[in-house]
Amino acid sequence: MSNTLTIRLPEDLAKWLDEASRKSGIPRGRIVKMQLERAQKEPGRAFMRLAGSIDGPPDLSARKGFSRK
Repeated sequence: MSNTLTIRLPEDLAKWLDEASRKSGIPRGRIVKMQLERAQKEPGRAFMRLAGSIDGPPDLSARKGFSRK
């Protein structure tokens, strides 16, 4: 394995990565690699964290003025 990736992180992400590395003892590069592998295994599933968090009518057409009846 010999692919190198250089990225620029905003300050808040860089700080999080440094703290996570320090607390876990895992190198920063390994943490990034683990997160990329995790994202690869669950493509398109990020939206699921919002499932069930929205309150309101299940169908927008139920709102007054939007009914097609």
